[in-house]
Amino acid sequence: MDLEVKGVAVSPRNQAQSFSGRKKPLQQGWTSKSWAMQDSCLPVVPRLDLRSLVDSDDEEEDIIPENLPAPTGKYKLKYQQYETEMKEGYKQYSQRNAEKTKSNITHQHSPRNKTDDKCIQREEAIADLTTLDRKALLQQGYADNPYDAQRSTRKSDAEMVAAEKKKQTVAEQVMTDYLSRAVISDPGQNLTTEKQGSACRLPVSNIAPLRLRKRTLHETKIRTHSTLTEYMLSNKVQFDGRIISRNGRDACRELIGFFFTHDQSLTVYEYRRFGKNRTNVLPFIQKNIYSHQRGRRKGKQYQLGDFYVGANLTFLNSGHVRLPESIKENTLLILRITNIDGIALDSLRTDSMEHEDGINRQEANDRLVFKAIQDELKEQLHKRGVRIFTGLGKYFRQLDKEGSGLLDKADFKQALNVFHLEVSEKNFESSWLILNDSGNGKVDYGEFKRAIIGEMNEYRKSFVRKAFMKLDFNKMGSVSIIDIRKCYCAKKHPQVISGHFTEEQIKSSFLETLKDACNKSDEVSYDEFEDYYEGLSIGIVNDEDFVNILRTPWGI
Repeated sequence: MDLEVKGVAVSPRNQAQSFSGRKKPLQQGWTSKSWAMQDSCLPVVPRLDLRSLVDSDDEEEDIIPENLPAPTGKYKLKYQQYETEMKEGYKQYSQRNAEKTKSNITHQHSPRNKTDDKCIQREEAIADLTTLDRKALLQQGYADNPYDAQRSTRKSDAEMVAAEKKKQTVAEQVMTDYLSRAVISDPGQNLTTEKQGSACRLPVSNIAPLRLRKRTLHETKIRTHSTLTEYMLSNKVQFDGRIISRNGRDACRELIGFFFTHDQSLTVYEYRRFGKNRTNVLPFIQKNIYSHQRGRRKGKQYQLGDFYVGANLTFLNSGHVRLPESIKENTLLILRITNIDGIALDSLRTDSMEHEDGINRQEANDRLVFKAIQDELKEQLHKRGVRIFTGLGKYFRQLDKEGSGLLDKADFKQALNVFHLEVSEKNFESSWLILNDSGNGKVDYGEFKRAIIGEMNEYRKSFVRKAFMKLDFNKMGSVSIIDIRKCYCAKKHPQVISGHFTEEQIKSSFLETLKDACNKSDEVSYDEFEDYYEGLSIGIVNDEDFVNILRTPWGI
């Protein structure tokens, strides 16, 4: 008798062995006869031979089943087309690899179509440049991307909303601080109170009425000459500023200042961010009347005409307690105005403003001297801007053994000769007389470099700071090369999209040129990062093209 349990056939010969251990009877109502009648119609499953599943060394790798139907003509044609495409693709791939191996990785190949005419022109223009120059100029390729006006407009609108919110927050804090201080700590209130109280003081001061008693806090009924009002504080010009410093942490501080026309005083606040939502507004320079500390206007009080985009405000560090220690190391604090409220500035301008014609003419002549030198060097720096600008910065830092940032005339002449920058002796001497206004024979090399070579406008520098602040999330003033490699994205580079270069090649060329400008091989300071884009900016005419070079790889 054959029994089938769960589809497994049991022969009579093995029945005793299979159920020898079974002590429990079958379920009630089921007999061996009924079981067999129930499953008699099911097919018999062959026995499983486990020994056939063991791997064998003699087994062939590819076993072609027998009795397969012959392929039709349709599938034969598809296979032939597929085979031809694969061979052709592999052939093109081999040719591209052979060309890349023979030539330098930064050499630009001939374009595949008419849309790459810019690449041909750029290739002819940089034929006499070094490998480092070619690698640096690859970054200008981001400017060839089609300009997405809609996306740029959305980003600009969001940035404008955030900037207005920041300005409003700082303005409210300034009004709160100085209106409260005027009420609580105005020293003139004590004098006025004593004068009024002495005129009609009663013999017994203990029983004098409250209105005649001496009060020093919250005396809002008494007006003094130094009392501030909301109307006085509202007559102001608001401006954004940055610190001119080689320290990356100080250079990226967000400063907002106010110039009050009623008493010609000014104050500066710092806007700090903590994470995404937390912000704080702290006094940076206390409200007071200040004067120029250097230049043609040294010793003269700040006036409304001294405030414009690009103007420098100089302060002595000794009188400001709240300044960070890194800023106090220097004698002077130099603030550059990056943006200003033009509407308020125009409304406060009057015809009675003082015009110092003598000083204005001297400053105009100084600017003409620097402009003449910059025109001399413009053609020399057109395609070599990155290498020369970053090389000069690195060379100056090596000459500055003391770390003061000051070098003498011989050092600057030597640097110009090393980098083959030709400046006439007359222009050099004129620029030295202007820069060496202190007369000590030494000039800050950062100021010298900005004067003779020039610098990009504040609109471009704002995006350079945004890119660096995104990398320097710990606000240490320097970024490691590893973090830069992680954040840099070359997927949208035109040469990557067209297939001339890979993403890794573009990224490696950028890192190689950037590391060449650094004193340390594993990290980049803000000064070195800014020098790189300062040199790259020389060859970019349009501001939006330069912004696109920063937006695309850094995602800002």
